[in-house]
Amino acid sequence: MLVVKKFGGTSVANKERIFNVARRCIDEYKKGNDVVVVLSAMGDTTDDLIEMAKDINPNPPKREMDMLMVTGEQVSVSLMVMAMASLGVPAVSLNAFQVQMHTTKVYGNARLKKIDTERIQTELDNKKIVVVTGFQGVNKYDDATTLGRGGSDTTAVALAAALKADICEIYTDVEGVYTADPRVVKNARKLKEISYDEMLNMATLGAQVLHNRSVEMAKKYGVQLVVRSSLNEAEGTVVKEVAKVEKRVISGVAADKTPSRISLIGLQDTPGIAFKIFNVLAKKNISVDFILQSVGRDGTKDISFTVDENNLQSTLDALNEYKETFTAERIEHEENVAKVSAVGSGMMTDPNITVKIFEALFNEGINVKMISTSEIRITVLIDEKDVDKATKAIHDAFELED
Repeated sequence: MLVVKKFGGTSVANKERIFNVARRCIDEYKKGNDVVVVLSAMGDTTDDLIEMAKDINPNPPKREMDMLMVTGEQVSVSLMVMAMASLGVPAVSLNAFQVQMHTTKVYGNARLKKIDTERIQTELDNKKIVVVTGFQGVNKYDDATTLGRGGSDTTAVALAAALKADICEIYTDVEGVYTADPRVVKNARKLKEISYDEMLNMATLGAQVLHNRSVEMAKKYGVQLVVRSSLNEAEGTVVKEVAKVEKRVISGVAADKTPSRISLIGLQDTPGIAFKIFNVLAKKNISVDFILQSVGRDGTKDISFTVDENNLQSTLDALNEYKETFTAERIEHEENVAKVSAVGSGMMTDPNITVKIFEALFNEGINVKMISTSEIRITVLIDEKDVDKATKAIHDAFELED
């Protein structure tokens, strides 16, 4: 059996935890299984590197940021193999260049295109545990690229798909996927299983337990995915195509404190304006969410949308550069906002779900700025100061702890 195991930064934050992970992987190896391990950077290394870079240059070149970022995972994998060697087990560390994990050319948020498995397979055939750097790849210019925060999950799932692994286990500092962030909602319940679609929405909307692109890839290639704790042996959460139908229609509540809202006021109410706006942003590789267009009045209309806070300034720069093309009277932005989402299969078929969500927010005196819905989610944009209160209110309204 071939097993891919991914461990996050907190799981390898210090010597004790590195040896804990090493022993868990060795236990799997001693069962006679082939083991591929994917690691994130240790503890807060990535944040520390970002802070270091911003201290040198507040607006560092993206290529150089990726050159810096990939060093964190290389430290993790080399120390892990040293730990395994000290325990008498053969292992080898490989970075993205040695594996040849090909990505798109975009720095900071590249996408995996292809993985060469020959080197990994050779090392497995030589009965070694293979420890691979997560979060990184190499583009057509032979430059280092990174896959975005949480990208080590995507590395693990991509390797599991390429190697046709029997299972991909994602280890973290929590015991699985919960109905809400257990640090915010004390009575949040761990789910035994969740569907790919529900998990994808949860991840996209702020649940940090899995990178959204990793779930997308797991669904596409049918990778059996399990989220487990690296700190104990508790059973985790299985992410699969179809989860068992439970009594509730809400699987969980997710929150995201990273968006910023941008509003273009006084646009001409003519065909093609929306195309012009979002075409400019697409050319700058800026993703948008939560688009809202007002009803036209006196020949004008307004368009509002959200972007990740890290893209706020580049978005404003792009819009101001082409402001005359849009004929916008003014461009406004708001930073202290957050998204809260209720996610569940088939929830839009029951109108009472929507009522309960807005009743819960009303009872807490929380104002809703924007609303977005789909078949399996309802998302609201609110003030960031209200995000924890809103998460608890919606969670309690559906008694997700039961």
